[in-house]
Amino acid sequence: MAQVNEHFLKLKAGYLFPEIGRRVTAFAQANPAAKIIRLGIGDVTEPLPPAIVAAMHEAVDELARRESFKGYGPEQGYGFLREAIALNDFASRGVEVSADEIFISDGSKCDTGNILDIFGNSNRIAVADPVYPVYVDTNVMAGHTGPVDEFGRYGGLVYLPGTEGNQFVPDLPSEPVDLIYLCYPNNPTGTVASKETLKRWVEYARKNDSIILFDAAYEAFISDPSIPHSIYEIEGAREVAIEFRSFSKSIGFTGVRCALTVVPKQLTAKTSGGERISLHQLWSRRQSTKFNGASYVVQKGAAAAYSPEGKAQMRALIDFYMTNARLLREGLEALGIRVFGGVNAPYVWLKTPNNLSSWDFFDLLLSKANLVGTPGSGFGAAGEGYFRLSAFNSRANVEEALVRFKQVVKS
Repeated sequence: MAQVNEHFLKLKAGYLFPEIGRRVTAFAQANPAAKIIRLGIGDVTEPLPPAIVAAMHEAVDELARRESFKGYGPEQGYGFLREAIALNDFASRGVEVSADEIFISDGSKCDTGNILDIFGNSNRIAVADPVYPVYVDTNVMAGHTGPVDEFGRYGGLVYLPGTEGNQFVPDLPSEPVDLIYLCYPNNPTGTVASKETLKRWVEYARKNDSIILFDAAYEAFISDPSIPHSIYEIEGAREVAIEFRSFSKSIGFTGVRCALTVVPKQLTAKTSGGERISLHQLWSRRQSTKFNGASYVVQKGAAAAYSPEGKAQMRALIDFYMTNARLLREGLEALGIRVFGGVNAPYVWLKTPNNLSSWDFFDLLLSKANLVGTPGSGFGAAGEGYFRLSAFNSRANVEEALVRFKQVVKS
């Protein structure tokens, strides 16, 4: 008799964003005239930059000719894209990352889940709270946790609370852990990590022989020159960290799908017998076995982001969304709401007014203002009483959303 993976049964009723979608769909069906503005899921709204569109058109034309047709590509990604990334994203900042340490994929969400394939089941795992749900849920699916408690925390995970008291930058674990998930600029809180903060994490990892899984999907939105874009800007990080990056938000590839993972060659972990094994080698084996590479057309588009025209257009797109973030932040502050993030990240994290729970505030906004955001409790127990707004929307919708917020808060 076929049996299911029973670890899936430990998951809460539904992944956060589909649950939001379910509630919004039900409301829309019951209120067909409602003009709903969605500031919940971090999905982009603006068209792809022209330089990227042109490169993708050219790539399609290549596939239409026998002499330039491409079939299967290299599982690790085409050299032209990996070399552009190594030069522009790392070498330009004085960071040592070689092209053959970069693995191109179809999304950093996929990679942060798939990376567990190369790690054993006995690792002690630490996550921030609040946290991007994928980090937790994929560990549940892999059998790395116990059941969930009444607060939404899973047994076996080490939760590191991010609160207003520590400015949503969690403290180091009070015990040794083996795998540490960090996300900066942070999703959902929009906070950033200083060089000093990342240095403390790297020192902790080196001392405890830990591996940091560093999600830098939003690094392109950093404007403060003192804030690191990569954990590899910290001395010693190449020996303890894997870094994930994405083109989803910086060039609008949420539906196109392209990302990258950096696994330094000197990064190792132990077998149960104490032998040190190259994680670069294991990830390469995993990808070549389970993944056939991102499409040629997509990689040509991503590479165009590093052309002079592409850089300028990407910068304009990022500036557009960050202006949205500033408008949201300033507009909410003017209403007396406590707001965090929205400066070096495209997310605004706010304290729910009148001590409303996260989901009660979600329902209030949806029913009274036809606005959709993300309940903070969906990101973990420490997110209760907070709410996330995404800056990924049209300018008109952001401005209208603030008008509607005012009507709700002042009523």
